[in-house]
Amino acid sequence: MPLWQKVYRSCLPVRSLGAEEGNGRILAIHKNTRINASIFFLLALPSLLCYTTSMTPLESLLQFVRFTHLTHKVERVARIPGETRYANTVEHSYQLTLLAWYLIEKENLHLDKDLVIKYALVHDLVETYAGDTYAHGTEGKENKALREHEAQERMASEFPEFKDLHAYIEAYELKQDPESRFVYALDKLIDPVNIYLEDGKLWHEKNVTLQEVLDYKTEKIAVDATVAKYFEELVVLLRKKENTLFPKN
Repeated sequence: MPLWQKVYRSCLPVRSLGAEEGNGRILAIHKNTRINASIFFLLALPSLLCYTTSMTPLESLLQFVRFTHLTHKVERVARIPGETRYANTVEHSYQLTLLAWYLIEKENLHLDKDLVIKYALVHDLVETYAGDTYAHGTEGKENKALREHEAQERMASEFPEFKDLHAYIEAYELKQDPESRFVYALDKLIDPVNIYLEDGKLWHEKNVTLQEVLDYKTEKIAVDATVAKYFEELVVLLRKKENTLFPKN
């Protein structure tokens, strides 16, 4: 990506120029006049100089702490049993991390524990900018991959010094090691477990059937044998209580 675009996406106060966002994030002055990259570069020069100037250690820390605050604001279509509000990405990632650690110990799994914990912590971090996409809905699915890719690029431009973070996000997305597949499968298990523990309340609210849950979850969870075993046991419970856990369609 050209440097001027990075400046525009991460530093420049877009609204102060009366800009509108569109495909490719073309800058529009007064809503109708487009300017090319070289003109934009000249306009952005003060910001560019600021962009290339190293922040102090404290400024860098403050910037990252602000980022973590944004992560708390990402609402998922999922609840902690007994709560009325939806859970956020931080709560979900923390639960996933602890559950992954627990299963590694309980099942004596031959997995790199540190790697699993890191994958669990970063697995949904792009949602800080991309937002969450509800599994059984239609809104946002058509551009989910694009939004998450752009979010990952934005994070890389804002925190280039945090190389490990970006490396683990990319490795998790590739799912080429058993640790990433374990976390991926467990991530797909955790919501139906939580909904089961609240007696299917969310499935009733969203009019989700057992078959829809199976269609969406089974193949994804199958990438890890240990997690698949737990899912199979959960499905037995779901079938036994289908009439109470799921809406009657």
